[in-house]
Amino acid sequence: MAPELSWALETMNAQIEEEILTLTLNRPDRLNAFNQQMGEDWLEALDRIDADDHVRVVIVTGAGRGFCAGADLGAGGDTFDPSGGMDPKNEEGPTERRDLGGRVTLRIFRCRKPIIAAFNGPAVGVGVTGTLPMDIRIASSKAKFGFVFARRGIVPEAASSWFLPRVVGINQAMQWVATGRVFDAHEALRGGLISEVVEPDALLQRAREIAREISGNTSPVSVALARQMMWQMLGASHPMEGHRIDSRAMNYMGSRADSIEGIESFLEKRAPAFPLSVSADFPEDLGFPEEPPYES
Repeated sequence: MAPELSWALETMNAQIEEEILTLTLNRPDRLNAFNQQMGEDWLEALDRIDADDHVRVVIVTGAGRGFCAGADLGAGGDTFDPSGGMDPKNEEGPTERRDLGGRVTLRIFRCRKPIIAAFNGPAVGVGVTGTLPMDIRIASSKAKFGFVFARRGIVPEAASSWFLPRVVGINQAMQWVATGRVFDAHEALRGGLISEVVEPDALLQRAREIAREISGNTSPVSVALARQMMWQMLGASHPMEGHRIDSRAMNYMGSRADSIEGIESFLEKRAPAFPLSVSADFPEDLGFPEEPPYES
């Protein structure tokens, strides 16, 4: 069956080329602001991405001049009211509604494909917290960022109280969150939020260069496993937990065809052709922590 080379949801579209899926947030008239539909589309897109072995790497960017302007404030002052606002389908009661941005970032956290965020313009609120569990973040020199929650009388969301201090450190996280100010790409680079700043015209080209370096040289199962090992162990209580996971993963991969191919291709000085696939060969029994239930 031929791979699907493009698909579209209501608020985003995908193009696949050279095993790289470019996911473009597509509400340019609202600077790609996050709403209920975008949250649902994110969850569906991530399921599609994980199920498609023709996708090795994901690049996320925005249509038009913005990456994501944060939550859509079209409901005015009621936007974040748990009795309505952004999530009118809430069935858990006013105090128990789960943050939709957090549901998305938890799903990104579980994703088995590496994800590159390519910030083409402003990314504030959930527009930046929603990228924290992505693996590589690069930005156009025109991008701006803001953890503006306190200036809107709310608090950080999208599980960013867990992700942000781990990505940039607690001091930098609190400076950005407590002030709520908007800052440029160079400050984001200095603070460790992004790894590169490039000129606007070079942004997607650079993202694809990074993606091709992954897709053209590495085992998809090795990368999927390494992604879970790195992210999951951020919450480990002792390095022994990492040692256990490392040992189990090494034993698993060391006895599989990708290990043989990786070594033989290196010795023969040729490009590797790894035979394993994430959908069929990702081990489910290595002992990664399971996602705990949401409890009030």
